[in-house]
Amino acid sequence: MEKNQSNEEKKFEEKVLMVRRVSKKIPGGNYISFSALVVVGDRKGQVGIGLGRGLEVPPAIQKAINYAKKHLIKVPLFKKTLPHKIKVKYKAAKVLLKPAPEGTGLKVGGVARLILEVCGVENASGKILGSRNKIANAYAVLKALKNLKPKNL
Repeated sequence: MEKNQSNEEKKFEEKVLMVRRVSKKIPGGNYISFSALVVVGDRKGQVGIGLGRGLEVPPAIQKAINYAKKHLIKVPLFKKTLPHKIKVKYKAAKVLLKPAPEGTGLKVGGVARLILEVCGVENASGKILGSRNKIANAYAVLKALKNLKPKNL
């Protein structure tokens, strides 16, 4: 059983998008915790995002990874790019993602680049509008990927 679990964990790539220190005032001092945003993917069209909180950084990252692995989505890819153009709004963040020809690379900024990279998209262009919040942007990109339709040939 150990070998199956280690093979399963090896096929996913994990990237930490953000670690945030959160301080809360309580009677008797400050309560400090950490929040981590992590993206998990297999570079074959599966990707998930997790947000974890803990009193220290490593447990927060581990919680985020576990959440992301449980909430993976399947992204339809077409020749290592996106099947079509998509524009999505999630809270204040707006994301525009477009397919690109072979050899273009990822011309996207912020967290979108890391999410698409871990997902397996090699050629795409896009723009993040409206928000600089990494969490909102990450969920906007995930919503856009979720709404993609497979390309029929």
